[in-house]
Amino acid sequence: MAGIDLKLVKAKTHAGTQKDRAAGPSIADYLNKDIKFLDSGFPDKKKEQFYSELTTLLSAGIDIQSALELLEESFDKQKEKDLIAEIRKYVVEGATFSEALHKTGKISDYEFYSLQIGEEAGQMIPTLEEMSKYFSRKLKLKRQMVSALSYPSIVMTVSIGAIVFMLKMVVPMFEQLFKRFKGELPPLTKAVIHLSKLISVYFLPILLILTGVIIFFYLQRKRTWFRDYSTRIVLRLPIFGEMIRKIYIARFCNSMALLISSKANLTNALELVGKMIGFYPLEVTIEPIRKEIIYKGKPLHAALSQYKIYGKRMSSLIKVGEEVNKLEDMFARVGQQYTEEVEHQSEVLGSLLEPFMIIFLGLMVGVIIIAMYLPMFKLSSSFNY
Repeated sequence: MAGIDLKLVKAKTHAGTQKDRAAGPSIADYLNKDIKFLDSGFPDKKKEQFYSELTTLLSAGIDIQSALELLEESFDKQKEKDLIAEIRKYVVEGATFSEALHKTGKISDYEFYSLQIGEEAGQMIPTLEEMSKYFSRKLKLKRQMVSALSYPSIVMTVSIGAIVFMLKMVVPMFEQLFKRFKGELPPLTKAVIHLSKLISVYFLPILLILTGVIIFFYLQRKRTWFRDYSTRIVLRLPIFGEMIRKIYIARFCNSMALLISSKANLTNALELVGKMIGFYPLEVTIEPIRKEIIYKGKPLHAALSQYKIYGKRMSSLIKVGEEVNKLEDMFARVGQQYTEEVEHQSEVLGSLLEPFMIIFLGLMVGVIIIAMYLPMFKLSSSFNY
């Protein structure tokens, strides 16, 4: 029976792969192309696929070695095939699945410890399923943010480029024309010509300074001082700051729900989440919260309520979860609520930013054109007179 299932799954997997390759990448595929983890080298999209398909295969009764063999064939890129082959090799040599993944160096500590706890508790398949859902939620949030901000970002870039081009190339030509008339220029025209001269003189130095600042920030991005100040600034941004806070709170809650469902105790779950959350304002609170729970015996909601970043609503809901002994379900519910709020806000933000950017571009270009034609209107009226 297992042999028949194995052949059937292999045939379906191969057919699905051939169909995907024939269809070719769509525009949506390029827009939804995912950013890789800096510390893992394995994209979130591929991780979601890996954990999802592995869950399906193991649930069908296929052993781990055969499941990995099938997965190796289902991936397209050679480096992904090599990675799964490496995992399978470690499993054949006697390593557990979590140890095999860890040896490759391509997964985070969070994934390793979650899977290890799931193996020890006999909850491997549920843990894999939750891991797949976790990356699916993370990808969905990332795609929504990209969808909401990509079009406005493109319009803003084009707007700035068009304005700089007009000020640097078009306005100087009009200025030479105006010099022949030797008349008094309108204040708006004078202001635009003055701005054009400033850009012509300082464009290259400003560009070099901006490039230097970007390179400096990039090199300092992992330093504690930079992460501290940059996240403080980000959280103070109108609209965007609150959205970013909710995104990371949702990630924190979903991670806690996954770890607790894998039978990790509360303090260990907090420690693991602290290693992978990737958001400084949350990271710095994890260890003090653990100490409050371990040494002072405080409940989780009381420890969370000391930090503004978590919010009163979350602390109140966690308190209810602790009182009814449903902490895992409450974390999942809170994470779902914040995810839905971010989804709604990103949709609204995208619909508002698009017309705003178009209006901004129209106004800036319109002001420049009016400033250039005002002297001509004045000259024309004097001739008619």
